[in-house]
Amino acid sequence: MKTVLANDGLSQAGIALLEKEGFKVLTTKVAQEQLSNFINDNQVRALLVRSATQVDKTVIDACPDLELIGRGGVGMDNIDVDHAKGKGIHVINTPASSSSSVAELVFAHLFSGARYLHDANRNMPLEGDSKFKQLKKSYANGMELRGKTLGVIGFGRIGQATARIGLALGMRVIYTDHNVEDCILGVPFFDGQSLSFSLKASAMEEVLQESDFITIHVPAQNGYVLSAKEFDMMKTGAAVINAARGGVLDEVALVDALEKEKLSFAGLDVYESEPNPEIRILMHPKISLTPHTGASTQEAQERIGVELAKQVASLIQ
Repeated sequence: MKTVLANDGLSQAGIALLEKEGFKVLTTKVAQEQLSNFINDNQVRALLVRSATQVDKTVIDACPDLELIGRGGVGMDNIDVDHAKGKGIHVINTPASSSSSVAELVFAHLFSGARYLHDANRNMPLEGDSKFKQLKKSYANGMELRGKTLGVIGFGRIGQATARIGLALGMRVIYTDHNVEDCILGVPFFDGQSLSFSLKASAMEEVLQESDFITIHVPAQNGYVLSAKEFDMMKTGAAVINAARGGVLDEVALVDALEKEKLSFAGLDVYESEPNPEIRILMHPKISLTPHTGASTQEAQERIGVELAKQVASLIQ
């Protein structure tokens, strides 16, 4: 029987589909240092991971019978893709499955920051009974998103999903992307109706200068996409959300921009020093925080599991 190891878990729908196709699915969480031995001892032919498991050159070289490595999600930073492909191993991911979930988390951070929810939820349990009026006054200067300009850096699937929500909220959306010059973006509604919007890429400088809120959706980079230079170009009082990758945003420069009140708030789902974010980031009152949960919804995990299972079944005979 063909064996698949889903080391970081797999939805029940994905497991059921694989078992229907004749695969044995193991969901044991194997420690990194024991991974190669486990794969070889159990004759694993396909290894499915998310972000926790590292599939580097050492693991790939130690597992000669491995035929496929699958990443549940978009980025494949934790997989040595070129080395695996060089050995004839299929490398797959699920780029379309989590777009909506990540986009909704971006707006969770935007709403949270615009209305101080992240800070209110820290202080209300501590002082809500004794300083209610003071807290009410502190959080009385919130912002509406409707009518504001949302700047999207990186206009792939997730960037476009984020733009759809912004358009549906009545925001002006502008974007910058080296590969997407023009885009007809459909915004579907619950009853089957939809509206189409014609968007054209802007220069990075224009997005930085005109946006009230900026969200970044790019893969891992060699350097920062947003650093002190870019923050200085933004509107005073703008806000930044990063639910893409740690390391695309300079966190030291971000804190500096927040403390100088150049930026009003930030939302982070990913971190430069993940999984050990810096304490200045974790404790900052102007930063809304989540622990890399962009794709962690029930619906996304179901889609990811099914998409992975279909690809595995088609590639391993």
